[in-house]
Amino acid sequence: MNKWIKRGGIAVAALAVLAGGAVFAGLRMADSRMQRTVDVKVQPVALRSDAASIERGKYLFNSRGCIDCHGADGAGRTFVEKGDDLKIKGPNITLAPGTAVANYQPLDWVRAIRHGIAPSGRPLLVMPSEDYNRFTDDDLAALVAYVRSLPPAQGTGAEIRLPLPVRVLYGFGAIPDAASRIDHSLPPQQPIPEAVTVQHGAYVANMCLGCHGEKLAGGKVPGGPPEWPAAANLTPGPGSIMQLYPDADSMLKMFRTGKRPDGSEVQVMPFGSLKNMSETDVRALHLYLRTLAPLPKG
Repeated sequence: MNKWIKRGGIAVAALAVLAGGAVFAGLRMADSRMQRTVDVKVQPVALRSDAASIERGKYLFNSRGCIDCHGADGAGRTFVEKGDDLKIKGPNITLAPGTAVANYQPLDWVRAIRHGIAPSGRPLLVMPSEDYNRFTDDDLAALVAYVRSLPPAQGTGAEIRLPLPVRVLYGFGAIPDAASRIDHSLPPQQPIPEAVTVQHGAYVANMCLGCHGEKLAGGKVPGGPPEWPAAANLTPGPGSIMQLYPDADSMLKMFRTGKRPDGSEVQVMPFGSLKNMSETDVRALHLYLRTLAPLPKG
């Protein structure tokens, strides 16, 4: 009996050593991934300051998730915080002296928003650029115009504290950053008339890719805290969340209230922004989602 106990103890010790080695290796690789240089060919978009561009940019800023991470005034906002080992805060992106974007040139805005890459070439870990990569040049220019028009505000840079398991998984590539999820070779999206059409709905749906996946079939939100529920499957078919929203009116009500038809609250979704989406955008999105091929969740 003592022999088997001894062998069992040795096996447990060996597994502990292997696990510790894997954690150490994962953290080393995570540091390397965070500091890597992502080389992409970036096409500049000319800066604008006309009233029409600023107004369009304000709508995009308020409806496409920017306020949820950077705050309504652009001064930064903590949007995830739990205990001492998890905090994610978006940086101040006003043009106040010393902010992350204070010295941004036209190329830098495109690199950050469309490609998820800092001016230095390193990946921006939490910037959901996969949602913005398909912005038309006009919309990208409009968004930048609005951000540059914001009054300089007091605020700090980004703050990112991630739990040990998340950092290890990131190191091994199990949790991708935006820069590794984007096809950087794609040309900018061509302009599409703003109307309740499948084409415009497909354009609006780009904002859903970061959480619901490239094919909108849902699944675990990449990099999300363990307690976050899986993103819903937005494709039609059995088990799809779309069964709760058979028409555009029901989806519009959910976007405005943050609640399902039964009155329960939808978790995680950025309703600070979604409630500001235009009726045209929501109806076009619903129309597009109905055309998708049914897929299993995740």
